[in-house]
Amino acid sequence: MTLLILGIALWYAGHMWKRALPDRHAAMGDKAKGVSAMLLLASVVLMVIGYRATESFDLVTYPPFLRHLNNLAIVFAIYFMSPGPSKGALFHKMRHPMLTGFIVWAIAHIVVNPDPTSLILFGALTVWAVAEIIVINRAEPNWTPHPKGALAKDGMFLAASIVLTLVIGFIHGLIGPSPFGM
Repeated sequence: MTLLILGIALWYAGHMWKRALPDRHAAMGDKAKGVSAMLLLASVVLMVIGYRATESFDLVTYPPFLRHLNNLAIVFAIYFMSPGPSKGALFHKMRHPMLTGFIVWAIAHIVVNPDPTSLILFGALTVWAVAEIIVINRAEPNWTPHPKGALAKDGMFLAASIVLTLVIGFIHGLIGPSPFGM
């Protein structure tokens, strides 16, 4: 559990240090991006190792249909993390589509993984994404929405999100539990 929590802490640090220590970040120039990248890489490695090494148990038994709702939520999470919202017509006024997609992704994982380790990991990542939205909105209150794009772009990115969900789900099944129940 220690590695998991350390990974989560590094994730927060890697994303938030630009705003927490702006003078230090600015003084480093382009090297700051490298520091952020290394912190985030280390955080993901530690979170994966810590998550896999922690023995856990389900707190509740969830109905099997939630797996299908989870997979549908993942399609939308991937769509929001794509360029679709900024290039399409449906969500062009959404300020934080990537962070919104991340929140949907994390909550979907909590829904189908009702164990303490998953609650800590995905709950902390949800809190981070919400905090990131709040911090960005306070630091940059003036924002202009993207121009409205075409519905065809929404359709294209949604189709790509479905394909990517299938590919990610297949890989997920190779290294862990299959999200498709196979």
